[in-house]
Amino acid sequence: MTLIRRSLALIGLLALAACGDMRAEDIPTNAEGEPVSPETIAMYAEVQDGDILVPAIPVDYLSEAKKRQMVDYPSPERPGTIIVDPYARYLYHVMEGGKAMRYAIAVGEAGYGFSGTASVAYTRDWPGWTPTQNMLRTQPEKFAQYAAGVEGGLENPLGARALYLYRNGEDTYYRIHGTPSPWTIGHQASSGCIRMFNQDVMHLAARVANGTRVRVLTQAESGPPPAM
Repeated sequence: MTLIRRSLALIGLLALAACGDMRAEDIPTNAEGEPVSPETIAMYAEVQDGDILVPAIPVDYLSEAKKRQMVDYPSPERPGTIIVDPYARYLYHVMEGGKAMRYAIAVGEAGYGFSGTASVAYTRDWPGWTPTQNMLRTQPEKFAQYAAGVEGGLENPLGARALYLYRNGEDTYYRIHGTPSPWTIGHQASSGCIRMFNQDVMHLAARVANGTRVRVLTQAESGPPPAM
């Protein structure tokens, strides 16, 4: 389906929903059979980002629980802080008034290897990626072919954006990044750190400045914070 046809189909769905005329059988469902609202589908529609057309997230991989949304989150952290909960598989961007923007994430093996605080040293659009020496040493059959690095783009493991975390001026090698594998979001991934839908990491990166505080929770800290 072309971009114009997809756009027209989406407009039609939104119009039906707005008028209250959408029948149950017209509501799209994901791979688990859960209904997915037209608003959620629109949130994850394809989007032009410079020279790259970011594909829409297929409805199969969307859900109302996974969509980015404002939630109650009465954290003691100051507004602007990013809180990563690898075990609940959510990332929170803390807002004023006990609220946070919540994003669904996937967590790779490296995503469980760091906890505590760090800061965003810098952000890259469509970053390149090179496997670490440890990855090359422990899994050469998987990563040796990428030893020279992979250019940024739709197939790059870091996706549309990457936030690079440092602690005390040193690289933690912990990344918050997009992904070309949207089916992993909400699940445990085979590799990488903290993955987000490309549309979500673009949304987050546009609102985060260098120096932003990041707190990564331990398993004992996982879950919503206690009421303040």
